[in-house]
Amino acid sequence: MEKKPNDIDDMMDRIREAILPYPKAVLFELYERGYRTSFEQLLACMISIRTRDETTLVTALELFARARTPTEILALPVGDIDKLIRASSFHENKAIQMKKIAQKVLEDYGGEVPCDAEMILGFPGIGLKCANLILGIACKIPRVSADVHVHRITNRWGYVESTNPEKTSELLEAKLPKRYWIEINSLLVPFGKHICTGTMPKCSTCPVLIYCRQVGVTTHR
Repeated sequence: MEKKPNDIDDMMDRIREAILPYPKAVLFELYERGYRTSFEQLLACMISIRTRDETTLVTALELFARARTPTEILALPVGDIDKLIRASSFHENKAIQMKKIAQKVLEDYGGEVPCDAEMILGFPGIGLKCANLILGIACKIPRVSADVHVHRITNRWGYVESTNPEKTSELLEAKLPKRYWIEINSLLVPFGKHICTGTMPKCSTCPVLIYCRQVGVTTHR
């Protein structure tokens, strides 16, 4: 098949339609359900680390039923937080980190997570992916959050060339139109889980195959 040059507007439109049958990326789903503060988004992103979206959603909702604010988290013993998020990977460390973050947010930032990348990255357990998601979803500050799906897919397209998600974020922010910086994560997470999968991607039914260079794809469905 002769490939067309990347038309990112058409690609985003096609993917937006293709993912309609599938569950939303978890932090965007939680936002739609009313969990919109930067602190709630931070807790949910912590839970999501090395944890499946399906588990993250249920676990975050269980935690939020008990505690949604720094004051409420700080009032819970670490053991109680640990029990609430036990389905998440590394839950013991995450429970300890949540308490530390809640205390810092109350003491240093008046009870609200600041919409500042450097400060968010200073919290224990928070990396660039989570920081950019929090800034984008809760704060409406355009940042590209390149998780494994965004990293894999945009490199597979040949849209960027990078060996790690952090570099992919940087390259996308240099190339991708800013209007897509937040949305690309919400689109490519379900697209990557259900269509452009890590192994045996569904290239035969992919809506953007005409644009994709299929970099690194050796077998597909």
